[in-house]
Formats: sequence, C-alpha cells, structure tokens
Amino acid sequence: MKKVTAVLLGLFFVMTSLGISLAESDKKGSKDHPLLSRMPNFYIESYEDKDFDSHKFVVQTGKPSTPVEGHSYQIRYKLNKGADQPGELKIRRNIQEALKKIGGKVIFDDNFNKRSTIVLQKDGKETWVDVNSGATYYILWIVEKEGMKQEVVADAAAMGNDIRSTGHVSVYGIYFDTGKSTIKPESDAAIAEIAKLLKSDGALKIYVVGHTDNVGPFDSNMKLSKDRAEAVAKDLVSKHGIAAGRLKACGVSSLSPVASNSTEDGKAKNRRVELVAQ
Repeated sequence: MKKVTAVLLGLFFVMTSLGISLAESDKKGSKDHPLLSRMPNFYIESYEDKDFDSHKFVVQTGKPSTPVEGHSYQIRYKLNKGADQPGELKIRRNIQEALKKIGGKVIFDDNFNKRSTIVLQKDGKETWVDVNSGATYYILWIVEKEGMKQEVVADAAAMGNDIRSTGHVSVYGIYFDTGKSTIKPESDAAIAEIAKLLKSDGALKIYVVGHTDNVGPFDSNMKLSKDRAEAVAKDLVSKHGIAAGRLKACGVSSLSPVASNSTEDGKAKNRRVELVAQ
C-alpha cells in the first residue's frame, strides 16, 4: 500500500512539473451558461440557478450598483490543479470578447478590482453579466432580465375588504401584450375573482379603471388604458354574467402612479386595473 501511495505521489509531482493538470469534477447538477463556454482547464466549483432573483451590477465607479431582476445564475470556476494560470486579465478579456462578438457591450471594466459588467441584447432578451476574475478562479453572475410573473392573485374577499375600507382596490394578474388591449388567457383567475366579488354583493357598482406606466405618448396611453378597462368590463359581462349597468370603464393613463416610473419594478406596479366603488 505504501508503495502504491508513493508511486501515485511521484506521478502527481511529475505531472505538475510538466504542466499537466489534474482535472476536477464539476459540481453535481451544474453546467455552463448557454452564452459562454468555459476557459480551458477550469471546472465548476459552485453553482446556483434561480428562476427569479436580483443581482447588483456595477455600471460606474463611485455610483450605486444597479439591481437587475430575472433568471439568475452564479457560477464559480476554479483552475484544475497543476494547470498553467492564464492570468486574471486574460480571463476577463476572453469573456468580454466572446460576448461582444454576439452583440454584447462592456459598460464597466475595473482592472483594480478585476471586475467587468457586460450587457447583451439578443433574441428579444436582455442579459447582464458580471465577471470577477482571479489568478486561479473566476465568478460569473448572470441575470436574464425579466419582470416577475404575478402568481398570487388577490381573492374576492380581500378585494371586498379593500373596497369597503378605502373605496378602491388595485388588481394585479390581468395581462395584456405591450400596446394592446386584448386580455391574455393567464388573466382568467384574476377576472374570475372580480366576478365573484360582484356576485357576492349584488348592490356593488364599480368603475373599472385602466392604468399604464409613462412609456409612450400620453394621449395614446390614455386611450390604451380605457380600452383595457373596457376589455375587462366586457369580459365580466360576456363570460361571467355581470350586468353591464354595474360597470363603467375609465382610463387614466399614467396619472395615478403607485410607484416611481424610473424603475422597471415601479412601472410594473403602475400597469394595473383598479376597481373603484361608484
């Protein structure tokens, strides 16, 4: 046994002296991101893949980091034992050039902190990449930017409580394509809850009010917000049997925001349908 150990140790030192690396195994369940192959002689030491998360990207020295939300990855690569070190700058430049070739733009690069931020617009998707490199490792934080899909819809009882206490309630979970007023099928659950509310209180009459963010011409958004409100009212009448006289559709464009339109999250909150007691 001692002879076998001695032989293995001797082999290790020979391989090291010749610059031959000992390949390590990737972390179980990990994989490279589709946009980037890995540097030669590196393996994945740690890996996270989250359907929805946030990462703060540096875009300018001395300025607050920019949080970006969406499908998030954190991949840490480590150099195989015995492999030649490529140098941290070579790692960073390789990643930058690979992304630039497919349309990426380097918006931040810091040689002192060994960090870069690259943004890529491709196939209708905006992807942010943060790379931090060292002599024997590099870390990628990648976020495929998107708004969180609303999965929790307020129920009829909660809507009724808000209307009784404040006279109105914002309803999320009603979806439209950008610039259009056709209701998307995934809105059915939220509209069904509005119908349930109206059926539980036969005396309740409501204004159905459409709201938009401030992207685009104001007059166009004013029309769009009313068209969307009318679409919801028509759906309540035609699919749920609510009397048309109990509903009045209105649109207010971006005149009544509940959050700042300077952020994507704020815009998402402002795009809503509101029920207001008549």
